[in-house]
Amino acid sequence: MPAGRTTPGPLVVLVHGGYWRDSYDLTLEDDLADDLAGHGFLVWNIDYAPSVEAWPATLQDAAAAYDFAFHGRYAALVDRTRVAVAGHSAGGQLALWLASRSRLPPGAPGAGSHVVPKLAVPQAPVASLAQAYALGLGGGAVGALVGGGPSDLPDRYAVADPVALAPAVVPTTIVHSTEDDVVPLSQSEDYVRASPGTVLVTVPGDHFTHLDPSSEACEALRRALTAL
Repeated sequence: MPAGRTTPGPLVVLVHGGYWRDSYDLTLEDDLADDLAGHGFLVWNIDYAPSVEAWPATLQDAAAAYDFAFHGRYAALVDRTRVAVAGHSAGGQLALWLASRSRLPPGAPGAGSHVVPKLAVPQAPVASLAQAYALGLGGGAVGALVGGGPSDLPDRYAVADPVALAPAVVPTTIVHSTEDDVVPLSQSEDYVRASPGTVLVTVPGDHFTHLDPSSEACEALRRALTAL
């Protein structure tokens, strides 16, 4: 919470990375959450079921966590017209997915009535699940999330892969560092090809520079969030 906040204000929903594994949690985003609150944003730093739980627990949990921001203890302080979703790495995939939920067919995980964010700002996102599976990113992390590959489970990839849900439903700016060897820049480039209106901002640094509030990557995030 920004200091002294008593009236509704802009909300940033943060989604942590870690290739959806159970060895990572929302504490990855603590420094950035504090920084954004210091810049006047309410920050909802969410956790979610890891990929060791059966499909589609990760997606359902991320959607439930997002939705709770508008019904929980601080709901009265959220300006529903000024909501952004941001996430790093695997959290970037979930951020893009959360921003694309209105494209989901009835019955799909995460489908249904929800507050549509005003913008999305994923950071070094795993934005193209089928491509990431083919590349073996994260040591098979995509297969663990979805339960297999795109040729075996096309229906699951159709509702989980940000590229499959493109073009973007809301204005989207992707921030990706040029020296990233964990989630290659090609992931963001693949999404931009599928969603021509998406802005791609490249910054110096490695994959983890996006978690450092003093970095150019986080400055680019803050600039994008001024659209709120």
